[in-house]
Amino acid sequence: MTQGSAPPADRLPYGGWREGDPVAARRWVALEHPLELESGRHLPGVRLAYQTWGRLDREGSNAVLVLHALTGDAHLTGPAAPGQAGPGWWEGVVGPGLALDTDRYFVVAPNVLGGCQGSTGPSSKGPDGSPWGSRFPRLTLRDTVRAETALADALGVSSWAAVIGGSMGGMRALEWSLIHPDRVRRALVMACPAATSAWQIAWAAPQLHAIRSDPHWLDGDYHDTGRVPSEGLGVARRIAHITYRGSRELDERFGRLPQEGEDLDDRGRYAVESYLDHQAGKLVRRFDAASYVLLTEAMNAHDVGRGRGGVATALKAMPERTIVAGVDTDHLYPLHQQEEIACHLPVPGRVRVIESAQGHDGFLTATDQVSALVEELLAR
Repeated sequence: MTQGSAPPADRLPYGGWREGDPVAARRWVALEHPLELESGRHLPGVRLAYQTWGRLDREGSNAVLVLHALTGDAHLTGPAAPGQAGPGWWEGVVGPGLALDTDRYFVVAPNVLGGCQGSTGPSSKGPDGSPWGSRFPRLTLRDTVRAETALADALGVSSWAAVIGGSMGGMRALEWSLIHPDRVRRALVMACPAATSAWQIAWAAPQLHAIRSDPHWLDGDYHDTGRVPSEGLGVARRIAHITYRGSRELDERFGRLPQEGEDLDDRGRYAVESYLDHQAGKLVRRFDAASYVLLTEAMNAHDVGRGRGGVATALKAMPERTIVAGVDTDHLYPLHQQEEIACHLPVPGRVRVIESAQGHDGFLTATDQVSALVEELLAR
């Protein structure tokens, strides 16, 4: 496999680079052989985008893998780079002297396979030079781990001091630990289940329906047409964002107030509606609808017990040094799902509770509490 910092020749339309742009810290690794998927299919031409901070020590013992959530990317910390929406999504946790101290640890953050922030996904060009679109094979989160394994090999990381993730990243952290128990020494799993429930699949269903109902979806083959299913993706984001935040937070922030400058009697919006419109617009500008569909379906299929004798049996193979955390106001991935994980670990323990009014997103926003969990994990 090859790796480098130059932008791929077929620059991706979402989060990609223009020739002449500073490349900053984003790099790519290209797999030399087609990636074998859990379905038995093979995916050729796979590349993963990633960023790193710190240096790998001589023993190769200080590497930490951080795995992002559904619409995240590899940009954990630092100023916005060309093609990226803003500063890193884990500011305050990763950096010199912080909980994930980059003067001490070699921190690696890949963009997930199937994504649209530099890694191979539906918007990437296939072997025939046209975007993959609907031809892109369905993925499982185990497939994403196989691709990330190739990245670890390319970086010379034989084992991770820790694998850390929340939400979809937590699901991948579970799979990393179970697929490669000899390569994961510690794990921090936040705000995710051992297996996706009917409740979560139900919330995903109208999001997927909204995207596929957009007239510009074109059965997933819109990438070369100049059309984008932005309305459908925007509706999906509005639905999802309600599940990500806490009811108390929205009530306290917005109440029943109208949006400033708008008249409710003249088709004006409530302030909370304007907030959801804003979140939808931000995502539409930076994310590909086909990646959203692909990764949401991969999350729906998440089940660590599949082929391993069930959830309880599978979790017995997790690292002894595993911390499980959830958010007290998370109504998308409620605490009882993290309690299920914790009680079946080889060393059963209590769930660490992140107290936040911001619901599921608390694992991203409550940086002081998350930093304490990272410090606890790495100190053990």
